[in-house]
Amino acid sequence: MAFWRLQGVRTDSKQNMVRWWSAAVNGVKRVAAKPNSRPSSSSYHTIQAIPREVTGSRVSVKDRAQGRIPAVVFSQHLNPKSDGSAIIRSVSRKHLLTTERKQIQSILKSVELPFFCSTTFQLQIHAVPGSKALLECGTVLPIKVHRVEESDTEFVFLWADNGSELKVDVPVVFKGEDACPGIQKVKLQTESRKPVVILRLMEYSRRGQLNKIQNSLKFLRPVEHIPSKIEVDVSKLDIEDRISMHEIEVHPSLKLQSRNETMPICKVRNNLQRLDGDGL
Repeated sequence: MAFWRLQGVRTDSKQNMVRWWSAAVNGVKRVAAKPNSRPSSSSYHTIQAIPREVTGSRVSVKDRAQGRIPAVVFSQHLNPKSDGSAIIRSVSRKHLLTTERKQIQSILKSVELPFFCSTTFQLQIHAVPGSKALLECGTVLPIKVHRVEESDTEFVFLWADNGSELKVDVPVVFKGEDACPGIQKVKLQTESRKPVVILRLMEYSRRGQLNKIQNSLKFLRPVEHIPSKIEVDVSKLDIEDRISMHEIEVHPSLKLQSRNETMPICKVRNNLQRLDGDGL
């Protein structure tokens, strides 16, 4: 009797251990599937490229026929003049390249085009396709996407070395439009007019409309602190309210490149409408 009880205890302990192990494994799988564990774009995406020694439209057509996209990468140093009136741009480390179209299309699917030019990537320049020998590598920032044809593009990259400062156009994303009181429809007043027979009711309604004036803002900032986007909260704006450039909270290292920082980014316009109805 005692042996049977001991054997039952061992069996239950074994079953509990199996249940615990199964739950632990499933828990690890669920945690690993969280999107927060995904690495940033700069470390997740690496653009593979090869040198392009010959230029010209015929060469570009041939490259595109082989599934490759022309590109160029260079360094841009901003050196202010002694009087501080202007900035001299010096170019170095220039390479003419081609990249695989499939790879670029895959990157653009995960990093949407509006945020592509404010996201840093790793670039590896190989001697020939499939070669492990690297001619140069480093972090780059896309600054221009040229549309050549309906399905083709050309890219311009800047070397984004640590410690350097670059001018970046950062996209502006507006959030809180659904909760914005100025956009919600509100009845303003009611007028009644009494002709001989017909009573005509005229209702005036006020419905604001968000006018998005700036879709991007240009900043000069260190490479280490380049944001992919700037979110502007409009959830508390009423009609005729606005948000100016200087009201945006950004990292202290960002230097807004605008002569007039009081210019509005967005404004809720008044859209007065009249709704007519007839009745006796």
